[in-house]
Amino acid sequence: MELHEYASHDATGLRALIASGQVKAQEVEDVARRALTAAHADLHALTGPLYEPALVHDPDGPFGGVPFLIKDSGPFARGTAFHLGSRAIRGVIAETDHELMARFRAAGLVTLGQTTAPEFGLSFSTEPVLHGPTRNPWAPDRGVGGSSGGAAALVAAGAVPMAHANDGAGSIRVPASACGLVGLKPSRGRTPCGPATGEVAFGQTYEFALTRTVRDAAALLDAVSAPHHGEKHQAPPPVRPFAHETRATPGRLRVALSVAPWSGVPVDPEVASATETVGALLEWLGHAVETARPEIDPEDVVESMMLSGIASGLAVLRGGRGRRPDPSLLEAVSRAFLREAEAASAMDVLTMMDAQHRVARPIGLFFAHRYDVLVTPTLGQLPAPHGTLDYDNPAHDARGWLRTLFAYGPFTAPFNASGTPAISLPLGQSRAGLPIGVQLAAGYGREDLLLRLAAQLEEAAPWKDRRPSLFIG
Repeated sequence: MELHEYASHDATGLRALIASGQVKAQEVEDVARRALTAAHADLHALTGPLYEPALVHDPDGPFGGVPFLIKDSGPFARGTAFHLGSRAIRGVIAETDHELMARFRAAGLVTLGQTTAPEFGLSFSTEPVLHGPTRNPWAPDRGVGGSSGGAAALVAAGAVPMAHANDGAGSIRVPASACGLVGLKPSRGRTPCGPATGEVAFGQTYEFALTRTVRDAAALLDAVSAPHHGEKHQAPPPVRPFAHETRATPGRLRVALSVAPWSGVPVDPEVASATETVGALLEWLGHAVETARPEIDPEDVVESMMLSGIASGLAVLRGGRGRRPDPSLLEAVSRAFLREAEAASAMDVLTMMDAQHRVARPIGLFFAHRYDVLVTPTLGQLPAPHGTLDYDNPAHDARGWLRTLFAYGPFTAPFNASGTPAISLPLGQSRAGLPIGVQLAAGYGREDLLLRLAAQLEEAAPWKDRRPSLFIG
């Protein structure tokens, strides 16, 4: 198998070749290793050497033999090191598998390495001091988004067909937009959080993956999304496999469209235009489209996301057995969130949780009574030049940092607070050839609806042949 042949297939396509005997799984792994080595040299998207051998997996799983990567903020794999993108966490070895990691193994995914992430995952850029900036295969002078930036860069470059990602305020969807990928954030409780935690960031962080096709997102969700015993949140089971939804018509949907952020920050005209073009396409496909959005106080979004930052600080303290990490090894914004975590009272946390509910309720009512889907830009801007979001800038306090993030990506975080699913699709492109993601959001547990509509849009406005300049094939 040549590099260009390997890179031309999504995960479903590679698995079909392996299952039919047209290519051996070892041959696919060998070419993936070459692809990853070549892509990393350009993109700087791996945290270290590839795993040798690959992590143990079931070759007969639904993705048996398909190359895969995990992110440096979990899911942790037993016996492997993790760093959380930080100089302060180096050399820590995971003692057990995250439940999602066990499911990745059972699915047959061949985990070959670990991807870069910003320190503690608290940024929409992937430029940690520990590793330096990860470069965008569409434009190496621009960032890949965050926090699942290394994963996005390598999937977009064709080095692997999909890779693990997680999302605490947009960390699947933001890099999907910046790198021209499919990024599904599932409903709260759809994918597991355990065994170390019952919920991550007060239920605002979600585990899944980045893919190049909608069918891969659906099939992987089928493989890893069954409820886990004893978890606090469990999404309603699907009526039929999610993979079936990609072959089903969505019917005529009530679609709300908004290119105006709740916070009122400016949106790049090319981003707004790409989103409005999708609205026109949806009308042409027969859906009822009108301008609307749930009403949300943007300060409530900031306060609800403070919970995520405080949770990260508490996790650092708990991981260090209550000992404060060496501040000189932390980046400036991490130090700010650590101070917030140490100073926060129970009343402070309850106040932030109240803000989370004030974001969640209008979103829930919006989908329950008025609309099936909300369409927005994913990011408010085109992929940012390196250094735009400087996590190590001591001028930022915790809330100021969140406002900076949400000036760049103002559309994603509300759906972390609400627990409802959202997906970014690579439906737009700037005049300079940069990818533009469009976000679709739906009611709680309605990944089936999102996948039906996403597949319809993928067929109507395909992106398969749109490839970055640094594509290994």
